Amino acid sequence: MLALAVSFFITAILYAAVGFGGGSTYNALLVLAQTDYRILPAIALICNLIVVSGGTYRFAKAGHVDLKRIMPWIITSVPAAWLGGFIQISEKMFIGLLGFSLLAAGLRMIFVKNKKQKSKQEIINKYRFLPPILGVFLGLLAGLVGIGGGIFLAPILYLLHWDNAKKIAAACSVFILVNSLAGLSGQLMKLGDLQLINEISAYWLLFPAVLIGGQIGSIMGAKYLNLKTISIMTAILILYVSLRLIWRWWGMM
Repeated sequence: MLALAVSFFITAILYAAVGFGGGSTYNALLVLAQTDYRILPAIALICNLIVVSGGTYRFAKAGHVDLKRIMPWIITSVPAAWLGGFIQISEKMFIGLLGFSLLAAGLRMIFVKNKKQKSKQEIINKYRFLPPILGVFLGLLAGLVGIGGGIFLAPILYLLHWDNAKKIAAACSVFILVNSLAGLSGQLMKLGDLQLINEISAYWLLFPAVLIGGQIGSIMGAKYLNLKTISIMTAILILYVSLRLIWRWWGMM
């Protein structure tokens, strides 16, 4: 458990620095640690909430959160995340979805390029209907695999030249916060069995680990770090974990 807590601590630092909660990698680490896949998403989502709560506060305090522009992405993703969390899926499907979605997200983070930023009004006019439509798919996928979905949203916002790196990190932090809450409620309702819910408490050491790591990462991300460097480091971590999950999924076929 101690080694797992250290892994969660490091993950929280890296992800919080770029506005993410780390749910994707928490899930992957728990899968590799042979955790019961039924409680696994709930543990990851609790860790997500701990990390992004601090991150959202710090990004907001630094003036990077623009709720009016984030809202179109959130309004449809939240109910979809709850539905995704509530849907029953097999362990094989869970690992496959998580592995391939992480692979896609990691590749996009590495290869997406920051071109000249467009004006906010130009983006709003051109992509007016895109956020609520994509929000449904991002929320549903996030709920199914037990993450907040920011890792999927970030590459899209970069492709749209939505805003600068810190504003995108802040938007992802808010997106993860609300979708993690929705996904967690769906996951807990799906579990139903109090014995399974009680098993989550055995992983209590992970929660202070991500709390401390998340605070360190969010402070560094909001004030000091080059987000491009951290983004590349995070993408490499995501790709490594995704390949391990895909290898495990292939062995289950």
